[in-house]
Amino acid sequence: MSAILAIDEGTTGVTVTLFDERARVVRQAECEFAQIYPRPGWVEHDPEEIWRVTEKLLGEVGAQPDAIGITNQRETTVVWDRATGKPISNAIVWQCRRTAPMCEKLRKHEKLFRRKTGLVMDAYFSGTKIAWILDHVPGARAEAKAGRLAFGTIDTWLLWKLTGGKSHVTDPTNASRTLLYNINKCGWDDELCEILRIPRSILPEVRPSIAEFGAGVRGVAGDQQAALFGQGCLGSGQMKNTYGTGCFLLANTGHRRPAPKRGLLTTLAVGSKGEAVYAIEGSVFIAGAVVQWLRDALRIIEKSSDIETLAAPSSNGVYFVPAFVGLGAPYWDMSARGAIVGLTRGVGRSEIARAALESIAFQTRDVVEAMRVKIPELCVDGGATVNDLLMQFQADILGTRVVRPKNVESTSLGAAFLAGVGRGIWSASDLPKLIEVDRVFEPAMDRKTRESLYAGWKSAVERVRC
Repeated sequence: MSAILAIDEGTTGVTVTLFDERARVVRQAECEFAQIYPRPGWVEHDPEEIWRVTEKLLGEVGAQPDAIGITNQRETTVVWDRATGKPISNAIVWQCRRTAPMCEKLRKHEKLFRRKTGLVMDAYFSGTKIAWILDHVPGARAEAKAGRLAFGTIDTWLLWKLTGGKSHVTDPTNASRTLLYNINKCGWDDELCEILRIPRSILPEVRPSIAEFGAGVRGVAGDQQAALFGQGCLGSGQMKNTYGTGCFLLANTGHRRPAPKRGLLTTLAVGSKGEAVYAIEGSVFIAGAVVQWLRDALRIIEKSSDIETLAAPSSNGVYFVPAFVGLGAPYWDMSARGAIVGLTRGVGRSEIARAALESIAFQTRDVVEAMRVKIPELCVDGGATVNDLLMQFQADILGTRVVRPKNVESTSLGAAFLAGVGRGIWSASDLPKLIEVDRVFEPAMDRKTRESLYAGWKSAVERVRC
């Protein structure tokens, strides 16, 4: 019997899962790692801690798999010394806003970056993070020019460690999130590198998402593209929404690059043969993280799952806009900050908890509205989808059914699918048969109520924008 191992390195922790040839979970181990906040709006991780946690979990699962797949938080940026393998600074996390001023200075180039990369000029992406590290770590820029430094997103960092420094590689889904990768030609772009003052020598080799990466790794994709693959969305027009730390809606658009849509990104996803295909993406920065904030900062719940019990039947006019690190799609407002509006003396923990959950669904509707497509159903995955209250409200506020699979960790499953296809354990046509549906949530809210609630959300969002 075949065994496939998936390493899912997320924003708050690592999960290592062993799947069998029927895509069933055999063993799983997970562990959180530290979130570092040096200044307001800054977010960092210790790359060495991420590796230590990953190594520990691999030992706990203790398998000799036929193939390994890696999926990862995408834009998080690591720069390390090629000779020692040591990072020259903490990793700058995708949520970090420290390069917002740099992005403003680069705004004159936004049309060029948009045309070549499909991205907007925002601190979210890796390119300005690399430039910041080279500018602020003493001697880093000279070392980079001399070819002594390496850059990678977390997939590249893990591959470097797994192979003992032999593989400095990534895949197109991660490369396409750097502001340096031309998605029209599928290659690093010299002009963009020059604008951001980033030496080509620091960048990893790009291999197809299904390929031989070393150390038994046969598949690599950024977390959202892995989830798209894990949901079996391999055809043009199929879409999914992942509810993790952030919230990410991706729609596969096939081999032809779609026309740009205001407030949304064009990115690369994975086709049935592992080739790069195009996708439209709406990226919401704070989704499940708002529940973690209620748990860790306000301490009104002990564990994240408590929110469903605590949440009131109605928010009673309270709206929670969780713009802790600005607003992502479709607003792309780096200066926005979070707010809770509509407070009265009658509001307590339960209403705030309800408003926090509703904010996740409202933000998803914002993205769907920007896509300007009618969706008969929304495939969902991610840890927050176990919350029935949230899923029902999502169906209600969209006015469409929401389909939840039995295995909501589609990111890990997608990594396993990539590796399994790469190893010949499965073909792409096998994948939909391996995905089981847990529950379908049908909309039960009348149109007038739905539109009234959404209008209140839009008004609340405008209050936090600068």
